[in-house]
Amino acid sequence: MSDSPNRWMRIIVNGKSAGDPAFREAVATIREQGYRLEMRVTWEGGDAARYAGEAVKDQVDVVIAAGGDGTINEVVNGILQADDAPNVAVGIVPYGTANDFATGCGIPKGDPLAALTLITENEPVPIDVGRVNDRYFINVASGGFGAEVTTATSPELKKAIGGAAYALTGIVAAAKMSPYQGKLITPDGEEEGEMIIGAVGNGRLAGGGFEVCPKALLDDGLLDVMSVRDLDILDLGNLVRELMNMDAEDNRLVSYRQLPSFEIHTERPLQLNLDGEPIQGKSFRFEALPRKLAFVLPPGAPLTQSSES
Repeated sequence: MSDSPNRWMRIIVNGKSAGDPAFREAVATIREQGYRLEMRVTWEGGDAARYAGEAVKDQVDVVIAAGGDGTINEVVNGILQADDAPNVAVGIVPYGTANDFATGCGIPKGDPLAALTLITENEPVPIDVGRVNDRYFINVASGGFGAEVTTATSPELKKAIGGAAYALTGIVAAAKMSPYQGKLITPDGEEEGEMIIGAVGNGRLAGGGFEVCPKALLDDGLLDVMSVRDLDILDLGNLVRELMNMDAEDNRLVSYRQLPSFEIHTERPLQLNLDGEPIQGKSFRFEALPRKLAFVLPPGAPLTQSSES
């Protein structure tokens, strides 16, 4: 990694965000400070991953994902598909509807100059990456009706009311959904059961700010696994109480554990969202890849072990 201000940075941003006057002014300000800051503007799906892979081959110091959780996910996958042990760091300028990862890390939102300044003034730190089969995620993989909600919620509704859109759509979906029957295989053995909601967290927040994995840390080598079993309308009060204390031993509806790896096998296809990006299947192997990729985060970011001590 090059020392500042010789750090070579490349921003990956979509066309709409690239036209934001505040963003353009922020880029100009950082360049005036002497930094080498290049732009790559995406046009269609897959561009961000391709640009990220090119940055690895060019030996860029920092790839900056200017976008939401989906953009960060695409950049991370592009980097790790290009090099399994990349000598590159990731920075973030939050844009878009869902910025759960940036929010959880305390990265400034709505202020591109502050986000870029954070990247120039701080050193990268290695954090864990989650992997599901051959795909990577950096924040949360959600499953069950939670994943279907994210896919079903229209872009117009997301834009109009933000993260609350997921909750509103989710309430409707939960009332109509039958649970997923399946098997969970962990290092401690196998167990069978049913689930209507599931979340696997490297980070803590999903769905526009909901804390689904409240104990997750980005550098502990573990994935936090939260699931909600089938319930009826009479259980809603108990569900709320259990969600406030997810790891209580007497919980009947909510399960919470921390694992380095595990497998899920379901009888019917299960939809997952990896940082908001949908995939579907019946068999998934999850694993935490300890300190796999460096990120530029605020000092004492709340999702790292150093911040907990």
